[in-house]
Amino acid sequence: MKPKSALAALSLLLPLTSLAGKPAAGPPVAEKKVVVDTYHDTKVEDPYQWLEPSAEPAVQQWTQGQNAHTRAMLDKLPARDAIRQRVTELITWQSSAHYGLQEKGGTLFAIKAQPPKQQPMLVTIGSLSDTSSERILLDPVEVDPSGKTTIDWFVPAPDGKRVAVSLSKNGTESGDVYVYDVATGKPVPGEMMPHVNTGTAGGSLTWTGDGKGYFYTRYPKGDTNPEDKNFYQQVYFHRLGTPNDKDTYSLGKDFPRIAMSDLETSEDGKHIINLMANGDGGEHALYLYGPSGQWQQVSKFEDKVVGARFGEDGALYLKSLKNAPRGQILRLPLATPTLDKATVIVPEGKATISGFLPTPGRLYIVEQLGGPSQLRMVDLKGQDLGLVPTLPVSTVGGLVHQSGDDILFANSSYVEPTAWYRYSAKDGKVTKTAFAQTSPADFSDIEVIRTEATSKDGTKVPLSILKPKGVKLNGKNPTLLTGYGGFNVSITPGFNKLSRTWLEQGGIIAIANLRGGAEFGEEWHANGSLTKKQNVFDDFYACARLLVDQKYTQPKKLAIQGGSNGGLLMGAALTQHPEMYGAVVARVGIYDMLRVELTPNGQFNVTEYGTVKDPEQFKALHAYSPYHRVKDGTKYPPTLFTSGANDPRVDPFHSRKMVARLQAATGGKGRIFLRASGGGHGAGTPLSEKIEEEVDVFSFVFNELGMKYQPVKKLSAPAAK
Repeated sequence: MKPKSALAALSLLLPLTSLAGKPAAGPPVAEKKVVVDTYHDTKVEDPYQWLEPSAEPAVQQWTQGQNAHTRAMLDKLPARDAIRQRVTELITWQSSAHYGLQEKGGTLFAIKAQPPKQQPMLVTIGSLSDTSSERILLDPVEVDPSGKTTIDWFVPAPDGKRVAVSLSKNGTESGDVYVYDVATGKPVPGEMMPHVNTGTAGGSLTWTGDGKGYFYTRYPKGDTNPEDKNFYQQVYFHRLGTPNDKDTYSLGKDFPRIAMSDLETSEDGKHIINLMANGDGGEHALYLYGPSGQWQQVSKFEDKVVGARFGEDGALYLKSLKNAPRGQILRLPLATPTLDKATVIVPEGKATISGFLPTPGRLYIVEQLGGPSQLRMVDLKGQDLGLVPTLPVSTVGGLVHQSGDDILFANSSYVEPTAWYRYSAKDGKVTKTAFAQTSPADFSDIEVIRTEATSKDGTKVPLSILKPKGVKLNGKNPTLLTGYGGFNVSITPGFNKLSRTWLEQGGIIAIANLRGGAEFGEEWHANGSLTKKQNVFDDFYACARLLVDQKYTQPKKLAIQGGSNGGLLMGAALTQHPEMYGAVVARVGIYDMLRVELTPNGQFNVTEYGTVKDPEQFKALHAYSPYHRVKDGTKYPPTLFTSGANDPRVDPFHSRKMVARLQAATGGKGRIFLRASGGGHGAGTPLSEKIEEEVDVFSFVFNELGMKYQPVKKLSAPAAK
């Protein structure tokens, strides 16, 4: 699934660690109970539909048996203890990460991840040149000592004196909003708003200019259809100090069932925008709330306005894809907020516009370059002012306005940890702040190679390759390839501490920028969605072929990994080209494309994947659906499937059905394993559980590729710069 804001019942399965049980000779065999579904005169057999309802005792028993079988395999793998030591050292490296920076009322807020803390915290920062100026405002572990409560998102009031925080438990992403007093760090009595955020439609909140109330996303309450619990998102208004049942409706009764709102207030507090998305496929409509107290629709889906930010010059700045698939920026005066009054400030260029920030005299624009990004400046007339200096082959993001035209931004690469930088508009200087991560290991021995694979239809597909210097291209190197390809999500360079576990063993890592993402704009996305989804899988196979053809590796030494929509990619890869891979890790993925839309979040995915109700879309879905592509008697690569019982985005039945089908197809002799945990899709997973999963994954892949793990004596931390 695509990341959502924050983005659910309690677990029906025991945690994995308590499911080891007695070692089993083999996995439990899933009984075939064939159900025949008919789609447009096409009859489709489904032998494992009975594995869908998680609450059924037979399903729980089968799942527990699968977990016992998986644990019996994983726990006896060689070098597991050494791998655990290394993974733990890397993942608990005590260098904090800060993200989601926002400044309100002169106070800078941020989310801070600080190992070995189980969950990230909400902090305030007094000075970016002094880390000791930081103060913890909310530590979720203080709220819930089990470590299973997490912060979905936070929104400070305009004066910075209060902050609204969405908190959810057990990976459900079902968040309740609490208001905290910034001075005391204590919750404001009586201020709790239930069910503002979900893992399906996400959630949003924005304060009024006076900070005495807020607009927020609300789901139907009362005597509504239970199936609509997480649908028909609307906007309501709450005034502080009043009961929740006195809140008033504001907007959204005519929104689609799969609407998702994103609210924001202007700096002067006089206007509010709501950028409403129609599910996950990229359609948006923009609404404006003004001093009159009324909402006005500014754009419709067909206008292709997909981004909006308030300027400080009485205007809205809009990102539009209309006749500009790589994006253009429009200026719309708030005094005349109709699209016919908008003017083009930044026309479409060769780079793709992925984000922007208006300041009093400039626009800062994050431009996507097929994976890496850059930060460009223009004045408010669109005159180019050049680039802000950033790291090579890196990712820019998190733009925060400071005073004047000065900004903060985050920057990282595959070999440089994330750091926050201040850009001074007056002298054009970039200064690294004290809020910069350090690395637990020296990555100066890693080279980053940017190349392109040629897909089936001739499309050039970018591929980033991380290779230890001196490793020879002899076709024998263990290589790990990953990708995503969907939901307009660009896969950008990022520093991953855990990649050291692979690279220091002589392994190579490859990251593919597949169609379906936003690396080259809306055309790139559209050519990897709906009936053109097969292009994504062709792109990935082309990248795998390049790695083999250019002697980086060979099929038995090539492992692939992906999660969520990337899990679907793994399912398609292993069923379409099983001979190409030596091991597969498929995390929380979708595999039955004919029944995914019957799940809550699957309905939001229809605008991205398509629906079986449409004959052409059904034909495309059926053609690549991994569950339906499994063939009896085929030799499939060893595969580890992971799932979460509380996953709000991908129902764990996908993994159960796929495992059952593959095990049957291989006569129980294939190395097909299910790791079913009691968590969610990944958001909010406690640090200790992350460690357990990564130890399992690395142990599995090292073993399946025949790699002899060489223990690392100690952390090879880089020298100070």
